[in-house]
Order: sequence, then structure tokens, then C-alpha cells
Amino acid sequence: MRRTKRAGNFFVCLIFNMLLNLEWSIPAWILLALHYILDISIIWFWAALGLWVLILISWMFVMGWAADCSSEKDPPKENKNPYSAKSSDFKQS
Repeated sequence: MRRTKRAGNFFVCLIFNMLLNLEWSIPAWILLALHYILDISIIWFWAALGLWVLILISWMFVMGWAADCSSEKDPPKENKNPYSAKSSDFKQS
């Protein structure tokens, strides 16, 4: 599959990916609630949230690497359209 010519910004893709995978952060939010209810250490919340972000970033790198492996350059093709303005036989009257 061909890739587009536009390369996306890494942080824009990361934020979009975080929004799409927001349910993966539910354990971190449960740990934050337990911090306020049962007074457990808040480090568990930050560890779970960091693990979630680390998994998303590593998944983005794997998908980017897989997309780079499958991309092949298309060789330039001759323009065979007789009505094209880029044709050398085009004459203006």
C-alpha cells in the first residue's frame, strides 16, 4: 500500500492515538481514585499512566516501521494523455 506524501507530526499522531485508546488508561484512573479513597501511593497512578503512554509510543513506532517496510517507490510514468497540458504536442491557437 502506498503512503501519502504528507508526513504527520509525531505529537499530533500521539495525541490522536491517545484519544482513540483512552479506555486503556482506565486502570490508571482507578488507581487515582484508590489514592484518594484508600490513601495508596500515587506512584502507582503515575506508573500505570506512564506504561499506557509507553505502550502507545512503542505501538506507533512498530506501525511506522511496518509502513516503511511496505512502501515501494513508484517509477515515473510517461504521460500518455493527448489532452494533457503537459504534453509536448500541445499547441495553443
